[in-house]
Amino acid sequence: MKGLILAAGYGTRFLPVTKTIPKEMLPLIDKPSIAFIIDEFIQSGIEDIIVITSRRKKSLEDYLDREIELEEIFRREGAAAKLEKIAPYKANISFIRQQEMKGTGQALMLPEKMIGDEPFVVAYPDDLHFGETPLAAQLIKTWEETGCSVLSTLHNPPNLERYGILALKEDGFHVKDIVEKPAPGTEPSKEATIGRYLYTPDIFKYLREGWGKHTTGEYFHTYALKQQMDRDGVVFKPLEGERLDTGSPAGYLKAILKYAAKDPDMAAEILEAADQIRR
Repeated sequence: MKGLILAAGYGTRFLPVTKTIPKEMLPLIDKPSIAFIIDEFIQSGIEDIIVITSRRKKSLEDYLDREIELEEIFRREGAAAKLEKIAPYKANISFIRQQEMKGTGQALMLPEKMIGDEPFVVAYPDDLHFGETPLAAQLIKTWEETGCSVLSTLHNPPNLERYGILALKEDGFHVKDIVEKPAPGTEPSKEATIGRYLYTPDIFKYLREGWGKHTTGEYFHTYALKQQMDRDGVVFKPLEGERLDTGSPAGYLKAILKYAAKDPDMAAEILEAADQIRR
């Protein structure tokens, strides 16, 4: 199974830094967001990874490449720990550029020939997962049990009105629709979608079909997903573990603090800083 990372967007909520630095390279302390996704994929048994980028994101390719000069310096110094930090990933990583920002539906169509007739996991680097079982592995297990496309969800998170909420079929497992940002009290369920999906390969047929009907503006994959839903081809998997949302400056700040707090030394520094701020 292959993994696909959608990383072509502008990241406008983080301007001006994203004028030159891809949002996916913004770090939690010393590790960029995209690295967490790569690790999740590899830990889930995914060794073939495709990254959808754009022309402003060459640093993503550089980061995921080898740094031969540093490797040689660290070898001469006998700095094994530093060498380990920059070791190349044990995965086959390819890049496709989305030449125009035509939406996620168009971006998903780009790797069809590389993926072929296989299911694949899609990740948005805004959503980072921490837990015993990698999130991609959770989706793969559900696909193995059902043969369906799988949507990852948070069950009843705060502020449901900020999410796409699943409308479920009578069995409470298959998905019939997604309602975007429903008004409080009108949500069809308590299952909120997040940025991790597993799609069966028939999604490509429906993406092409929807693209043929598309006229203006960005093209999203809603049409294709609805075709799968109408054929009982989509289920959901509630997330096990912790999700950190780095998609907005406030969420990114919280993610940094939560990630840093996993280290006892850094947790102490955070408490000390918070003390100073309160004063």
